Amino acid sequence: MKKEKVRTFRSRLHKDLKDPEFKSHYWEERQALKLAMKIAKICEKKGLSQLQMAKIIGTSQLAVSRIESGEYESFTLKTLEKIAQATGTKVKIEFVAA
Repeated sequence: MKKEKVRTFRSRLHKDLKDPEFKSHYWEERQALKLAMKIAKICEKKGLSQLQMAKIIGTSQLAVSRIESGEYESFTLKTLEKIAQATGTKVKIEFVAA
């Protein structure tokens, strides 16, 4: 009897990343999620609720929730600078080799 190999998330991801289109979308989503998590973590560290952050940057609590969800795709430099100012941080944008 042949034993079936157990598929893990990592093994499936490794296989899927060989597809250029999947790889492109994966890295895009990963970057968006990393940014969202970083913003949420900074706000938490500063003790800012979503409602407080919204008032400071001049938007709604729902908009801040979308920003922190990783689903938000409409970041502008102005929005990021408002978030940075509200949290006492600075925006740093880098271009790195692909």
